[in-house]
Amino acid sequence: DIDDVGHKYYLELELEDVLDKDRTVNCTAEVLYHLGSQTSAPDVQVTVQGELRSTEEADKEFYTHIRSLEKELVAENIPDSHGNVPPELEPIHLLAWVASGYVIWQNSTENTKFHLAQVKHVKQVKRSDEDLQFDYVVLLHDMVSQEVLPWEVTLLWHPQRGARVSRCQAAGAGD
Repeated sequence: DIDDVGHKYYLELELEDVLDKDRTVNCTAEVLYHLGSQTSAPDVQVTVQGELRSTEEADKEFYTHIRSLEKELVAENIPDSHGNVPPELEPIHLLAWVASGYVIWQNSTENTKFHLAQVKHVKQVKRSDEDLQFDYVVLLHDMVSQEVLPWEVTLLWHPQRGARVSRCQAAGAGD
């Protein structure tokens, strides 16, 4: 019985194709929030109708470009106050979206509705291994309370291994 385990919600979503902004893909998601658990993320089952395009070539180009930079990438306020994301920072913004998704899944409740509002700050950290590391401060807007909450997130990324969040905490929580 689902009421003994948690609350189940069904969502219908449209995903925008990263490479073709005029194309969307429909998907449905079943989300199960566990009763009484403040620490476990909800269980999510996603079904995609259609096919998502591969980003393999764009991923390799971005990876090679970032690895070749002499100085670590640093950027602020993505998007800017007019909602613009410079094309060269679009991959950084997309990775922030992935990192924020992790924070949102780990910290959502039935009474929150988080949305990535802005990358306040991002800094690339050079590493001795093959991963790219980005230290983000992202601003998450809780649509329910209308609060804007800063989170510090460290994201590791490699085109073959994908994105992994190695650290996340509410900004100021570790001070």
